[in-house]
Parts: sequence; structure tokens; C-alpha cells
Amino acid sequence: MSFAELGLAPEILRAIDEMGYSEATPIQAKAIPLVLSGRDLLAAAQTGTGKTAAFLLPILERLKKFANPSVSPAMHPVRALILSPTRELADQIGVNAKAYTKYLPLRTTTVYGGMNMDPQVAELRRGIEIVIATPGRLLDHIQQKTIQLNKVDVLVLDEADRMLDMGFIQDIRKIMSLLPKERQTLLFSATFAPEIKRLAADFMRDPQTVEVARQNSTNAQVEQLVFAVDGFRKRALLSYLIRQREMSQVIVFCKTKISADQLSRDLKRDGHAAEAIHGDKAQSARLETLERFKSGEVKVLVATDVAARGLDISELPFVVNYEMPNSPEDYVHRIGRTGRAGASGVAISLMSPDETRQHESIEKLTKQTLTPLPLPEGFGGRPPRDEADSAPRRERSERPERTDRADRAERTDRPDAPRRSERAERGERSPSLFGDKPRREGRHAADSREPRDTHDEGEGRKTVKLGIGGRILPQRQREVPALLLPPRYKVER
Repeated sequence: MSFAELGLAPEILRAIDEMGYSEATPIQAKAIPLVLSGRDLLAAAQTGTGKTAAFLLPILERLKKFANPSVSPAMHPVRALILSPTRELADQIGVNAKAYTKYLPLRTTTVYGGMNMDPQVAELRRGIEIVIATPGRLLDHIQQKTIQLNKVDVLVLDEADRMLDMGFIQDIRKIMSLLPKERQTLLFSATFAPEIKRLAADFMRDPQTVEVARQNSTNAQVEQLVFAVDGFRKRALLSYLIRQREMSQVIVFCKTKISADQLSRDLKRDGHAAEAIHGDKAQSARLETLERFKSGEVKVLVATDVAARGLDISELPFVVNYEMPNSPEDYVHRIGRTGRAGASGVAISLMSPDETRQHESIEKLTKQTLTPLPLPEGFGGRPPRDEADSAPRRERSERPERTDRADRAERTDRPDAPRRSERAERGERSPSLFGDKPRREGRHAADSREPRDTHDEGEGRKTVKLGIGGRILPQRQREVPALLLPPRYKVER
């Protein structure tokens, strides 16, 4: 179905045509007429199928009657509010909104955290019809009274399941309480969890449901590969796959910010153009990294799940799950970064032995069997020792061990040195390495199993005590106080 058949205004169709879009996707063809009718909508579709245009285009059509070139802020109140869970997704929606309103006098802006509020305040005070925001930053503006929501006609919750996962439910309820009761509510998501349906029951009025694909299914255009590999070999395998498959552009997902930073440093040492992006990065740095990735300057983008939603990279060929996600829904969103808009893609998952539970959860959610593939040569577990390597060890173990010290004496450089057995017959002692010291009698009693004491009060001898098993107990000499010692010199009076 073409966009012209959906009843959109010529100004909107012109902007769409300049962006290269002519045919509507299934979610757009089903959702746009329902949104134009003013009904509440609960829509589910695979990531990358055009959900953003499915709610933006009909919103622009509905707000077209309010469009005016006036410079007065009072003539441009907030008419549409779009809530996004992440800054990247909010920024992506804002870029599309500006492109679609190219030939309409409707103002749009994006507000999210990590940026200075002053420019955002200046934008809001001059009048804005469409506001795209993250919940936290929007509440900041509400608290400072820099935005009014009493004339909002349309509310959109994009990626609502993600907002619930991130703990935004209380913020959403607070924002909802400030909106007019007579409004249109649109809820778009890639997955439908039971919590989403409860949220729809609380805030929506008899919503229409649209599903263009099986719930929580993955894109058929994405080839899913799994490698079962030890954790300490993951980085080497990833580096090998990047080179072997000639990945010119790939997003690698990690679970934590620390692991993302560490992996990006390791990949740089391997010679790859890699950068990390996560929540601890400044928003300006995150946007700069994304621009470098889109331009091709950065080949490998190591990201946490903060980038799993909202990144719209045209024709992204590869996605790698370096660490399996704890939530199987996140797997659907991760691999949804590739294979967008009908293009094909490859999603590779590196599964360590302690990640089999996550693997099973993903198979259960997507109703697919993801069988691990054979590893490339050299990336398996510790290889078994072959016979050639073990033969020398067996030869050494089978060789009779010579313990006769007489034989060792024969190999010495002193052929005239008497053997120990001959010295023993003559009653001579073996020379000590540290001098010829008298041997203590207590040592000869070490073979005895009965504890006994040996006393020798001769000059220069010490008392030796034997403990259980005949072992010699350590001796501790008793120290004499210095005051009791005889003087070293004579004191003259």
C-alpha cells in the first residue's frame, strides 16, 4: 500500500517522497488509519519495521490544522507528547520528526538528560507543538515550570516495555496525572509482556490492538548464529570473526559498562577501530561516537543495552551478543538493530558455559531452536594431549630411577672420593656443606615412634626434646636480661 492511499496531506507525502519512502510497511498500513480515526492504539511489531513513522505521520496529519507561522509562543502549545526510554531513541525520533515536518509550520524539539537544560528551556519557551522526551528530564522541566501539558491531544509511549524494565512506571504515572483526560493514547512496542497489557488497561480507553507479527518473534531476515565457547576465549573468537567475515560495521553488545569499556580497549589492541557507548558516557560523547560509527570511521561499536533501543543504522550487516542478555526480550531488541527495512543481517551470539540458562530462555521466548555451531579450529576447549606429546613423559616415568648414591658418586669429578658406604664402614662422617659440625645425638632418635627426651649436659651441648613421632621440636634459647650480665669493662672508682 502506498502512503498516498492512507489519506496523508500533500506536504507530508512530499517529505516522505524526498526521504525515499513510497510503500508503507505492514505496521504503518494498519496503524495509520486507526490513529487518524482518534482511537487509542496498542501496537506490536518487530524492531525495524517502521513503528516511528506509524505514529508520527498520522500525528502530523491530525495536528496540521493547528499549524501556523506565528512567532507568538501562545500559538504553539504542546499538542503531542512522545515518551522514550532512552536518549538515543528520543534523538532518533526527533530527527525523523524534523524531516517529516519539513513543509509544515509545526515545531518539534527533543529533551533528555545528559545535556544542558538552558537550550532546552529556550526552545520550550518559544513554543513547541511536538515534544519528544525521556521521562526523567521531562519531570525536571515540569518541576521548573518550563513546560505546560494541559493542551496535549496525543500521548505516545514508545518502547513501553523498556520503560517498565528501567523503572519508569512511577514517572509515567506522574506525567499521566498532568495530562488532559480527553486525549488519544498510543502504545508502541516490539514485545508484549503482561505488564504492558496491565498498563494499557490503566491508561487507555478501549484500545485497538495491532500485531503484524507473532508476539516476541524475531525478524526472518536476520540469520542467527550461536557459538558455545569458553569465556576466556570470547575476545579472541570475536576478533577472529570480525576479520574472517570482514565486518565493516558491527554492534557488539555487553551487559555492563565495565565490560564494554574493557572489550573496546582489547579490540583496539587487536587492531580494530572500536569505541564503547553506555550510560556513563556524556551525551555529547555518545552522539559523537554514533556519528563516527554511522560515517564508517568507527567499525566496531561496543554497547550496553542502552543502545539496543533506538539505534537506527541503515543496512547494519552484523550484530554480536558478546554477553548473552539476562532478559530474552532484550535479545529480540538487540538483533533487531540489523535486518531493518527489509534488509538482511547476521546476529552472532557467543555463549559461555554459564550462559546456557539465558540461551534456553531465548529459545523459549522466540520459539526457535538455536543450535551452537562448531567452533573454528583453535577456539575449542583445552585440546587432549596426543600420543606424540605424551610419549616422552611415559619414557621418563618408565625409566628406572637411580637412588643409589654410590652410582652418583661414580659420576663425580673426583674419582678418588670414597663412597658413602666405605666411609660408613670406617666410621667416618660425611663432610658437611656448611662445615664440619658435630652431629646432634637427638637426630639419630628420629626413627623412634615413642616420645622421649635426650639430655646431654656436656659443654657446648643443648637439651634436645623429641615430640610425638620422634620429630625434633624447635629449641628456644632463654634470653638473659642485660642487667644480670657481667660488665664488659672495669669501672674505676
